[in-house]
Amino acid sequence: MSKRDYYEVLGVNRNATEQELKTAYRKLAMQYHPDRNPGDKEAEEKFKEAAEAYGVLSNAENRTRFDRYGHAGVGTSAASSGSWTSGDFNGFEDILGDLFGELFGGRRSRRGGGQRGADLRYDLELTLEQAASGYKSKINVPRYENCDTCSGSGAAPGSSINVCNLCSGSGQVRFQQGFFSVSRTCHQCRGTGRTITNYCKNCQGAGRVEKDHTIEIKIPAGVDTGARLRITGEGEAGLAGGTRGDLYVFIEVSEHELFERQENNLYVNVPISFTQAALGAEIKVPTLIDGEETLRIPEGTQTGSIFRLRGKGIVSLQGQGRGDLFAVVTVQTPAKLNRDQRKLFEQLAKLEEQKNQARKLTDKVREIFG
Repeated sequence: MSKRDYYEVLGVNRNATEQELKTAYRKLAMQYHPDRNPGDKEAEEKFKEAAEAYGVLSNAENRTRFDRYGHAGVGTSAASSGSWTSGDFNGFEDILGDLFGELFGGRRSRRGGGQRGADLRYDLELTLEQAASGYKSKINVPRYENCDTCSGSGAAPGSSINVCNLCSGSGQVRFQQGFFSVSRTCHQCRGTGRTITNYCKNCQGAGRVEKDHTIEIKIPAGVDTGARLRITGEGEAGLAGGTRGDLYVFIEVSEHELFERQENNLYVNVPISFTQAALGAEIKVPTLIDGEETLRIPEGTQTGSIFRLRGKGIVSLQGQGRGDLFAVVTVQTPAKLNRDQRKLFEQLAKLEEQKNQARKLTDKVREIFG
C-alpha cells in the first residue's frame, strides 16, 4: 500500500510553520501512543506514521526534498532518521503536567538549565552556474554571542548567582487545576531558575551581546530556488548557557541570460543561418559548465526543432546523474543582402518558381487522367 502524503498525515497544509508541524505531531502522538492504546495495532501504526512524517518535515533539508520529489526524494533512510524521541516533546509536559509526562519518555529536566537560542535565517542568491557546480563561500551573519565578560552568565565577575526562591530553580511554577497539573514559566526568573543581584555591565545582565560572525558554507551542486540548508549550532547563543539555535540558509537562483532551467534539464536557444538549416551543418552549442559541444544539424531543419545533448544539464541532488541540455533551433532570415547574395537568392527563387509550375502541371495531368 502506498504511503500517504506526510502533510496529510499530520493534517497541515504545505506552508505549515515549524510550530504548526510540532503542534500537529504532539496532538497525534498523544492520541495514538501505544501506552494509551495497549494492544491496538492500528493506533500503533498511526503513531509510527505520524512520527515518520514529523521526522521528515521537521528537517529543513528533508522537507525540501519531499516537497520537490515526494517520498522518492527522502527514501527510507531520511524517514527513519526522523524517528521520535522524548526530546521531540519539549514543552508538552508544561501543557498537561505530569499526567502524560512519564508516558512520553519519562520526566524531563526543567528549563532552569538554560534556554535554547533562536534560529536564524540567511537568504543567499546564487547564479545558475554556482547552483549547477556547487558553491563554497564565507557569509557574515549578525547574531547574539555569549558575553566574554561574564561568560554568558549575566552576572558581574566575582558576583554570585542565586537559585530562584519562587520556583526552586526549576524555572516552572506548578498549579493544580482539578484533575490536571499545569506548569507555567516562573515570572520571577523568567524560566531561568536563577536570580542575579549584580548584573554584568557589558551585557546588562542578558548574558549575550550582538556580534558579526563569519561562517563558511558549502552548497551542494544541483540546488534550486526554495532549497534550504540547515547548519546546526550556528544560530544565536542560548540564554543562561542554553544550546545554540540553528542557521537556515534559503537559496534563490537568479535567472540566466542564455539558459532556462526546468528541474534538472536546461534549454538554450541556438540561432542558425538559412543555408545551415537548408544544407545541414555542424555547429558549436554552449553548455552551462562544460564549454562548447558540437551538434550536427541535419539538412532541412526548421525553426523550433529541438536537439538533445545528454548529460549536459544540472546534476541531481539525489545522486541520479545529470539532466540534459535541449538546443532549440531558430533559423535566422538575413536582414540585408549584398549584391552577390541577392543574385543567388533570385536564382533560388526562379528555381522554386519553376518547381512550383512543374508541380501544378503534374497536378493538372493527374486531374485529367486520374
